[in-house]
Amino acid sequence: MGLTSQFAAIRVLAGTGVTKPARPDRILGMGLAMIRWGFTPAAGWAAGAARYPNETAIIDEIGSMTFREVDQASSAIATGLAERGVCDGASVGLLMRNSRWMPLALSAAAKVGADVVLLNTGFGSRQLADVMTREGISAVIYDAEFAGLLQDAPQDLLRVVGWHDDPVRQVTVKELAETTPHLTRPHHRGRQVILTSGTTGTPKGASRSVEGIEPAAAFLSGIPLKARGTTVIAAPLFHSWGLAHLGLSLLLSSTLVLRRKFDPESLLALIEDHQASGLVVVPVMMQRMLELEEKTRKSYDLSSLDVVAVSGSALPGELSARFMDAFGDVVYNLYGSTEVAYATVASPQDLREAPGTAGRLLMGTTIKLVNESGDEVPEGEVGRIFVGNPLLFTGYTGGEDKARLGDLVASGDLGRFDKQGRLFIEGRDDEMIVSGGENVFPGEVEDLLSDHPHIREAAVVGAPDEKMGQRLVAYVVTGKGALSADEVKAYVKDRLARHKVPRDVHFIAELPRNETGKVVKRKLEALEQP
Repeated sequence: MGLTSQFAAIRVLAGTGVTKPARPDRILGMGLAMIRWGFTPAAGWAAGAARYPNETAIIDEIGSMTFREVDQASSAIATGLAERGVCDGASVGLLMRNSRWMPLALSAAAKVGADVVLLNTGFGSRQLADVMTREGISAVIYDAEFAGLLQDAPQDLLRVVGWHDDPVRQVTVKELAETTPHLTRPHHRGRQVILTSGTTGTPKGASRSVEGIEPAAAFLSGIPLKARGTTVIAAPLFHSWGLAHLGLSLLLSSTLVLRRKFDPESLLALIEDHQASGLVVVPVMMQRMLELEEKTRKSYDLSSLDVVAVSGSALPGELSARFMDAFGDVVYNLYGSTEVAYATVASPQDLREAPGTAGRLLMGTTIKLVNESGDEVPEGEVGRIFVGNPLLFTGYTGGEDKARLGDLVASGDLGRFDKQGRLFIEGRDDEMIVSGGENVFPGEVEDLLSDHPHIREAAVVGAPDEKMGQRLVAYVVTGKGALSADEVKAYVKDRLARHKVPRDVHFIAELPRNETGKVVKRKLEALEQP
């Protein structure tokens, strides 16, 4: 990290209020936390405890915890794990929803020098067992509701229960938090392994470790969260988007508001009750919030809300416009992936001026769009997206890698830039449909269909066709009002080129999604009509 980048990062952080003056003893405590724990969740909570010991750090269904309480509890949990054999270099799986036990477990793992594998709560038992074996997981911390998913896991696995509604026989995180802390500095700097969504294949582990302030400053250069704000994280913490905001909240010493399960009206109540300034969601959550009756939405005071940060899957332009019409111009849409972390952010102004855009480059980020020959494409033309930034993954834990172009990593998508330097995502580079010799990107047709007043959401895939090579197939979830397949085709034909009109239209009850809201297209053919 060069001096220019360092100064740019410091300027960004100064604008958030992170660098405002503090008592010398508290500054010393923060410095010691960083020296002891490095750039890990443990350091974030310890620094918060040094600077804001008695201020609220976490609010969940159980109640609230101060920064000091979180730091002390995570040290106790770390000691309890170490006494049960979890040590430097061990691999700990976390299978948990959003509650205090997730950030406490992350911090505790860092304090014993263990690597953390963030397990998707939507996995099946066999899939989960395969991932745990591949990643060498020797201990798992899980919410009691997921006990059945561990039936195929190794029997010698250390099992610790996080959230539970009824008494359980296993040791619990709550019990470990009552251990008397006695920790030494770990030799191993724990990594965080984030799993790919598995929407197009077997989930892969993407390893990442954070060093320095530049990645956080890059996020904050495009998403204007402020120090000591209150942020509701509705996106799953096991996903890279939720986890990123946990990290940002630690840097900003924000108050985190967590709930285990998403409910749109309850989310509005949380924002009002805690006067939240930030909200972290995935696009389908925005859709569900908009589906509430208007009188219900307007019954909550959301005037404190400055930022709705959204990522995790494509954000249709029509959805962002409708959401901002209802909740104000507060939407910031980040484009990235598990492998590249972050690339661009679209501000409310970008989303108003160019609906559907993925936005502009974040600080310290490089993007190149290249053709099949590896040459950069001109402005306005579509190419494969390659991204460079300080938070790129180091490769999959199984030894595989993503395509690379020098120091840049492929995001797996196709995109184009407009004259204003805004990026537009055309679709996955493995989802492009060639129909009658013409290239079709499903995202363009999906966005158009989602704009229809009687269509709630839609997905488009390619199917083999003897004459055309491939034909477009649309799966449509209707809203209010009747709609026929011919009307859907006519709607597209009136607005797009002929080769982009779906040949088949299937009406279904809902799109199959994973835990982070992404549509799992391989499951579409198995769905029945409503």
